Order: sequence, then C-alpha cells, then structure tokens
Amino acid sequence: MFSLSSLSRRTLGGLSRVLAAPAPAQAPTALSPLSIFTRARSQLAPKQVKHIKRHKGRVPIPTGGSTKGTTLAYGDWGIRIKGNGARLSAKQLTTAQEVIVKKLKVLKGSKVYLRVFPDIPVCIKGNETRMGKGKGTFEFWATRVPTGRVIFEIGGVPIREELARDVLRLAAAKLPTQMEFITRSSLPRLGNLLIPPPPPKQVDVSAIPAAPSAESAPPSA
Repeated sequence: MFSLSSLSRRTLGGLSRVLAAPAPAQAPTALSPLSIFTRARSQLAPKQVKHIKRHKGRVPIPTGGSTKGTTLAYGDWGIRIKGNGARLSAKQLTTAQEVIVKKLKVLKGSKVYLRVFPDIPVCIKGNETRMGKGKGTFEFWATRVPTGRVIFEIGGVPIREELARDVLRLAAAKLPTQMEFITRSSLPRLGNLLIPPPPPKQVDVSAIPAAPSAESAPPSA
C-alpha cells in the first residue's frame, strides 16, 4: 500500500525533474520567419511596401529627352541596356551580381554598384485557371528598366579594360536583353540614339569693345 506522503514525494520529485530539464536547442538559422514561408524571396527585396499587389504595368519608353541614368556615376566601367527595355527580376539581378563579385574577388577593394532595384511585386496565377476570383498570389520582385539605363558598374580600384569587359560580358549573359559595355567617355543614350555633347560656343573677338587706355581717359579734377 502506498501512503499519501510517499505518493506526494514521488509526484513532486518527477515534476521537479521535468522542470529542471533543459529546453531542446533550436537549430540556428540566418533566415527570418517571413523569408522561410515566402516563396521566391531573395536578398534583393524592399523592406516595406504599402501594397503587396500591383498592376502589371509596361516598360517605360524614354521619349521626354532626359538622359538621366544612362552614364556612369560611381565606377569606371559598366553595362547598360542597348536592346529593348525589359522587366528584370530580383533573381536575375542577384545572379549577375554574384558572377561579377566572384570574378573580381582577386582584386582587393573592388566594388560592384547596382543602379536599379527590384521593388515591384509580380503576382502570377496558375495555368488553366478560370477568370475572376481576384488577383494571383505574390511570386517575385522585379523592376522595369527602359533602353539605355545603366544596370551594373564596377570600380573602386584600377581595373584593366580586358578584365572588365570579360567580367561584364559574363554578367550580361545572365540578363534577358542585349547589353553594351560603357566607359567614362561613353555618350549618353536616349533610347536608340547617342546624344553628343553640344559644340562649344565660338566667341568673336572683334566684336568685343576695346578697353579705354590711360591716355584717352579724361583728366581728373
């Protein structure tokens, strides 16, 4: 027969052993809970957006005459879009950037500059799905870039032109449009046109009036 005191000692002893046992260690992970359950989430993604779903939109066509973003701003070499404008996904930009970083790893101090950022959410519905029932679910981040926009620049340290051409050629092969290699002396691009700098103004020296000499100056009182 069990007494009440012995039964209480056994119960309390087992409960104390359970409370004193260490909690199971969780596997360390570098990903946030949101990135684990979000499909096709990459490193290039905005931290915060107002609306997770947006219209598809169209690639802009540069017809206003602005050449902003078509020349180098940070590096010594770069690539820009020569063919038709395209919608670049975050995965494509990340893959091209990884290729450049891997090839320039031997040059200490080299830098890679990404001139565009994927901040447009793309939503996709499944194949053979009936129309209606709302918009599709979020799939990936993308950006719309027109013709002539600079995508990547490299610099930071002196880089030989042969090496820069080879590195950026491999990066351009990862993008879905035709690219061109540019330098600091490359002309701005407006669509398919290269905009040359305006010619310097010619000053007619004969039209400038001569300064009065000291002999022709009126005598002072």
